[in-house]
Amino acid sequence: MEYARLQSIHVHPVKAFRSLSLQEVMVEPWGPAGDRRWMLIDDGGKVVTQRKQPRLALAAAELLPGGGLRLSAPGTAPLTVPVPRAGGTVPVQIFRDKIEALPAEGEAAHAWCSALLGADVRLVHLDDPATRRPVNPRYAQPGETVSFADGFPLLLTTTASLDALNSLIARGEHADEGPLPMNRFRPNLVVSGTEPWAEDRWSRVAVGEVVLRVAKPCGRCVVTTTDQGTADRGTEPLYSLGRHRRIDGKLVFGQNLIPLGRGTVRVGDPVRIIE
Repeated sequence: MEYARLQSIHVHPVKAFRSLSLQEVMVEPWGPAGDRRWMLIDDGGKVVTQRKQPRLALAAAELLPGGGLRLSAPGTAPLTVPVPRAGGTVPVQIFRDKIEALPAEGEAAHAWCSALLGADVRLVHLDDPATRRPVNPRYAQPGETVSFADGFPLLLTTTASLDALNSLIARGEHADEGPLPMNRFRPNLVVSGTEPWAEDRWSRVAVGEVVLRVAKPCGRCVVTTTDQGTADRGTEPLYSLGRHRRIDGKLVFGQNLIPLGRGTVRVGDPVRIIE
């Protein structure tokens, strides 16, 4: 464990869009700076993700100074989207949580995203991550909040566990689908230098200058079967996770984390297991 290192950092400026790799990032109480502060909603205000719209894997969002975005996708002209000014929020539903968010200004962003999916969607911004959305109190301390991530501020995976999973896939009925890349699992922090599945035993970890609490294992969904480069879907890794990594009824890969303070993490930082 003394050689564990932070191998890569990833943020997702728009929830369900493809990931953006960084060399360093500021970890805030609700997650990495710029991660999942934007998302799409349908005409009923519910979150739109790759679960039902795998084509979102083809869309990219570049972070601009101040928190704005530059949206791009194959065959589509790029679009710059500023952070909306404080004003009228709209109710949105992200899974079980009902909160308020700011719609992108004007109609350009909504039209761009709707044309991409062939469906009526709107782009919204989380203006106040410090108060809008509490983490599930079953796993959180009072006052802990989260962005538009599925449920927790950060997701950590390890290269050793991916290697082990790919070995299981290679010996299974769908070997032709492997090996899978890490982007199938959409993590924020990828750690190298551990034993396979070592993260199952962690409860508190330090990445560089930031200490994080392990909240719970990450239960995986159909998004992991989506090729993030083509939006095509297969069977793996859910088939192999179902056979080998079923924990408390969930198909598990990676760990959800809650930061215990602010700080910058950088690629190459040492990763120390506190307990």
